[in-house]
Amino acid sequence: MMKEEDEQPALIDLVFSWSIADIINKDLYRDKVNPIPDTFSSSDNYLESFVNPLLEEIHADLNSEFSSLHSAPTCEIFDVNKISNNNLFYSIVLWRSRNSDDNPRRYKPEFGDLIALTDVEPNCIDDLSTPERPYSVALVQRMKNQESITISILSSQPIVFEKCIIGKRLFAVHLTNMITNMRIWKSLHPGFGGNRNIINSVLNTNPSLEEKCTLCSFTETESLRVSKSRENINSFGLDDSQKAAVLNCIALTECRHENRVKLIWGPPGTGKTKTVASLIFALLKMKCRTVTCAPTNVAVVGVTKRLMRMKIDEHEELYDVFLENRVSVLAHCFAPLVGWKGCLDQMMSLLEDPQVQYLHYFEQQKEINKKDEDDEEMENTGKSENLKETSKRDSLKKLVIQNKRDNKKKKSKQNASSREKGKSKCDEVKISMTFDDFFTKKFFVLRKKLFVCTTGLYTHLPTSYLPLGVVKNMIVVLDMLQLLENFLRTVNITNDGCVHRALFGVEETGLCGTRLECLKVLKLLRLTFSVPNFIDDSKIKNFCLTNACVLFCTVSSSVKLYTKRMKPLEMAIIDEAAQLKECESSIPLQLPGLRHAVLVGDEKQLPAMVISKICEKAGFGRSLFERLVKLGHSKHLLNIQYRMHPSISLFPNKEFYGNRISDGPNVRKISYEKRFLEEKIYGSFSFVNITNGKEELNNRNSLRNIVEVSVVVEIVSRLYKETMKSKKRVRVGCISPYNAQVYAIQESLEKANYSTDANDLFSVYVRSVDGFQGGEEDVIIISTVRCNGSGSIGFLDNRQRANVALTRARYCLWILGNGATLLNSDSIWRKLVLDAKKRGCYYNAYDDKNLSLAISNALIQLNELNSLFGMDSILFKESNWKVCFSAQFHQSITRFHDMEIHKAAVSVLVKMSNGWRQLKKKDENAPKNFDLMGGASSQLLEFYDVKGPIKLVWTIEIVIENSIEKQVIKVLDILPRWEISELAKKFDAVVGNYTMNQMSRCLCKQIQR
Repeated sequence: MMKEEDEQPALIDLVFSWSIADIINKDLYRDKVNPIPDTFSSSDNYLESFVNPLLEEIHADLNSEFSSLHSAPTCEIFDVNKISNNNLFYSIVLWRSRNSDDNPRRYKPEFGDLIALTDVEPNCIDDLSTPERPYSVALVQRMKNQESITISILSSQPIVFEKCIIGKRLFAVHLTNMITNMRIWKSLHPGFGGNRNIINSVLNTNPSLEEKCTLCSFTETESLRVSKSRENINSFGLDDSQKAAVLNCIALTECRHENRVKLIWGPPGTGKTKTVASLIFALLKMKCRTVTCAPTNVAVVGVTKRLMRMKIDEHEELYDVFLENRVSVLAHCFAPLVGWKGCLDQMMSLLEDPQVQYLHYFEQQKEINKKDEDDEEMENTGKSENLKETSKRDSLKKLVIQNKRDNKKKKSKQNASSREKGKSKCDEVKISMTFDDFFTKKFFVLRKKLFVCTTGLYTHLPTSYLPLGVVKNMIVVLDMLQLLENFLRTVNITNDGCVHRALFGVEETGLCGTRLECLKVLKLLRLTFSVPNFIDDSKIKNFCLTNACVLFCTVSSSVKLYTKRMKPLEMAIIDEAAQLKECESSIPLQLPGLRHAVLVGDEKQLPAMVISKICEKAGFGRSLFERLVKLGHSKHLLNIQYRMHPSISLFPNKEFYGNRISDGPNVRKISYEKRFLEEKIYGSFSFVNITNGKEELNNRNSLRNIVEVSVVVEIVSRLYKETMKSKKRVRVGCISPYNAQVYAIQESLEKANYSTDANDLFSVYVRSVDGFQGGEEDVIIISTVRCNGSGSIGFLDNRQRANVALTRARYCLWILGNGATLLNSDSIWRKLVLDAKKRGCYYNAYDDKNLSLAISNALIQLNELNSLFGMDSILFKESNWKVCFSAQFHQSITRFHDMEIHKAAVSVLVKMSNGWRQLKKKDENAPKNFDLMGGASSQLLEFYDVKGPIKLVWTIEIVIENSIEKQVIKVLDILPRWEISELAKKFDAVVGNYTMNQMSRCLCKQIQR
């Protein structure tokens, strides 16, 4: 377990003390949780206000997990060993199951997990406590790595487990993860950071005094570094509102008299991430130590990606900023022998006096040869030894020249003379490489190693530790080494001695001059810079965190910056600050030395999720950003949106932002209006009314609407087909406020195997509204789910949730829902439906034949046959013929459980309602003597093929509408062919009462051409 959690065990002790009865008691903390006030009397009062709500939230989380134990991730424990006799620390070994990947309840414990220990795989609360063993929980404290099957835990009570007993088993059941809550708990108690300056500045707020520091206001001129930053900011391509926000925040760095908090208000699509990245870039240039954090890793990576696109140090690889990767690289660079220092020394030695290294190589080769000869003597006894040892005092120069004899090509007279002169006993030694070969190979290896270490240093070392002059010299050295390598790769090695003459001649020009100059810079680097003398990962981590100018982390993990040797941080930037519980923001806001903070967010979008209804009522989910706005704290509005087509931004801008947001020039261009499908219903903004939907609860009390799922699947299918034709990339997002609907859509789309990779030609991303916050796609399809007569829409009524859903699309936003339900809701959705109608963007699903068919198939799946086969059915909304059904038909259709029969009947009826008629042909399977029965039914009764022997029996009736007689299709029955004769007899009795006028009207036909 990490140090910060070890020092504050109080929270886990409280959780360990809760019995099962305590956890299932929803009122355990009800009387202890008070509403969180808007203002506070002191920092102690401020922090204490969050303590009991935090406990209640943890309690509610566990209560929720206990109610769904039947699906809780579980793994079996193989062995348990006590680490120490004085405490409850244990080491447990997990079973490694071969088929674990196929198990939906598969569980891989993670650091900080709270687990229940039980002797059965639990399906209910009672399974957690058996007479043989009382309920116990444990906290996962250490893991060697992600793949480890051995973990360390802290248990709430002694664990008794004898693995040798047959039938005795032990399971670990995941309940929740405690890391973030433990860090929040620590930040709320005395002795955490000691720096409450920022906290004290937000206890209350006075809008009239917050803008400028009293002392700073006397200084009219700005500093040189702020002036230089202003020039840099002008080149960032920011709009006026973005630029003003960045400049205002940069001005904070000049104030050392007060601790201040600035708010940047970034509505959807207004370039919030670009603004934050520009601010960080400016602070980096000013050498202002800054920590940037956000609630989630995704948000942190988003800001980091945007910053890397600004080409900081011309290095764009995102992985370079991750601490784990940085530590790994630096550990290699810091290694004494194989790291940067060792490579530097070897390269200097090779360039300055390579003969020494070649002599060393020669001695090594001689020893190898001697060993080979000794081995040969043992195999061939009696043979005389002819090879004599070469004297170490022989001239190394003669050795270099002599070994050129290994080349089999003819030599020039000059080389031959030199060879004769340098002849010695060492001729007998087998040398595998000449000097030129040796130098070339050695140089290539060292240059590669030195390149890796040098680039690793200037990429990963904090800029405060690595002077700019040293970096320039490093780059110069790498360039010169590259020149030398280029020469060695092109030189003709068979021309012996050319490498030696070119690099070690008497002339200090050309390559020889490059070698000497390179050697000079290498020596300068050796004198002016040295790497730290440690290679331990934890020390390197602290070194990086201590010396870095810009740090990125989640709000929770900023707790790792509380180290004694840490250089003070000047500025904290919290992105997505409106999605953060105020108590969690207390972690980074108490960092040692912190002077100012910038909160970036939008309180009009979703706040942090809160499980407990008690906490929600108390305001536990409220952010510091939202509270300050409520108190009148000023905020810098980013007022131009660059994401949504104007027809999409129109409603949210008016409803949520008081028309204060302008559309950017890019979205106003004609080219920004995309037509992914031809039909009018699929414009930039549409509300599609689905009248035949049915909302239903799943087993987790979440709502879904299968009819809307079918419509979503149909639309996505059509988009995919059109994309494959046009070959133009399309990214589709499917959003619903209900998790059950999200799962249903995902399950249906998985059958088509659509890609979720945004880089592919066509991709589909399905998430809840909460999960889509911060995202955007080309096309957004919203499924609102609700369909009832009362207008009840539950938490869909939340304006912040509606804002998020309606602002994710770039080019097209298509909203699916029951118009009547939403109109009756008296909510933001009522306003949206009315707005869609007013703008001519309201459509009925039955206007589109493909959607009608999709809906009918869904109704068949739901067995909603009465709704499908009725006078008001969507099948016949736009048909030429009115269709009505007999009671007998409704009874008969329900007898068939084959959905293919239902679908076939729908197909026949839709075609009939639009004027199609089945060609008359001799049917061998028709009832015998049907045409010869002589009854009137033979003239009026029709029977059409459905599937196999099943026939649809129908006739023509006359109805009076508005005093006008009209023909309608009357569907009498659906039945096997052998039952039609009996139906005909009954129908004869009915038709026998028709007048001649009625008969003639029923038989009247008009053919359209």
